[in-house]
Amino acid sequence: MTGRIAYLTGEYPRATDTFIQREVAALRALGLTVETCSIRRTGPAHHVGPEQRAEAARTFHVLAATAHPGRSLAAHVAALRRPGRYLRALTLAWRSAPRGVRGRLYNLVYFAEAVVLARHLKARGITHLHDHIAMASCTVAMLASAVSGIPFSFTLHGPDIFFAPGHWRLDEKIARARFVACISHFCRSQAMLFSRPQDWEKLHIVHCGIHPARYRAGDGRTGDRLLFVGRLAAVKGLLVLLDALAAARTTRPDLRLTLVGDGPDRPMLEARVRAMGLDAAVTFAGYKAQDEVAAALQAADALVLPSFAEGVPVVLMEAMAAELPVVATQVGGVGELVTDGETGLLVPPGDCAALANALLRVMTDEALRQRMGKAGRARVTAQFDVTDQAARLARLFGSAVPGIGGESDREAPV
Repeated sequence: MTGRIAYLTGEYPRATDTFIQREVAALRALGLTVETCSIRRTGPAHHVGPEQRAEAARTFHVLAATAHPGRSLAAHVAALRRPGRYLRALTLAWRSAPRGVRGRLYNLVYFAEAVVLARHLKARGITHLHDHIAMASCTVAMLASAVSGIPFSFTLHGPDIFFAPGHWRLDEKIARARFVACISHFCRSQAMLFSRPQDWEKLHIVHCGIHPARYRAGDGRTGDRLLFVGRLAAVKGLLVLLDALAAARTTRPDLRLTLVGDGPDRPMLEARVRAMGLDAAVTFAGYKAQDEVAAALQAADALVLPSFAEGVPVVLMEAMAAELPVVATQVGGVGELVTDGETGLLVPPGDCAALANALLRVMTDEALRQRMGKAGRARVTAQFDVTDQAARLARLFGSAVPGIGGESDREAPV
């Protein structure tokens, strides 16, 4: 495997996107050379554990390099040695920009970043560029590919980009990419909706994954400890969860909730907890390293994820690997991971009463929790092991650029 791959995303590494770090590590374990690039430099507060700090130290930061006048000028001078390619990339930046002056200005900034990134990729001998999260960083990846001639691909997550696919020119990115790794069938269907039929063969299912062996079932689970892991942001539906918890506690006053994570809504949620008199029942634990999350899952009785929108949440995979039953909303690709009544309970998003009833059902039935936990671990082990998914991705890299991966992955893009 002689090729060199660069991974790009908006911020890498960070606590909320450990699945990208896990995927990079799995590809490296398969023998691929993977270098990491990040548009912005993530603050140390978002680096949890030595693994993330080491990844941060070895990552190229595009915005910081672009802001350096000498490096930026040298990158443009180098790119102008191929003036036709440079002008075509600049035209692409202008043509694919969102409407309005602000959209044009943003895309010109992305073009400037792309030129600097292109020079870095050339200097490092990169033969393929892969982006995660198909919004701003993917625009930079598309333009860097146009400037450098290095092919690119991307992993499509959603749901954010599906709210504004025209703004982010998802159609253009799919048309220009060598392939698109879609994290779920739901995700692929949305990509089909916003792209040309002749590009659908580029759309492949590659799940985010975990190492199931890292997670273990806990002893002495008592049915009173609920766990949430994720960003403390509006999309996660945490206000609904607090209302559901309060309702459920009228029947089970011993129920407690731990929130692992941080985010913009934390002050508001803390105030809400105080106003509801739930201080003794709700713990804000902040960001945790991967091993700490595994320990929290081992100690909990059920994981709850009341989101309004999701892709296929990795935290559900982690919980299921720890033989935890999960209670989640039926949004996005969640139903492709969680089978209602078999590996967890699914409720309509925003329905406080349904969520409270589901919490009571799972927390009062130990046999149900055990049955769902074992079924959940079996599901994740069979379908969401990161090593298997990385191997599939490596085959796609091999199809896109000979010399990178294994045999061509030309099976139907299921």
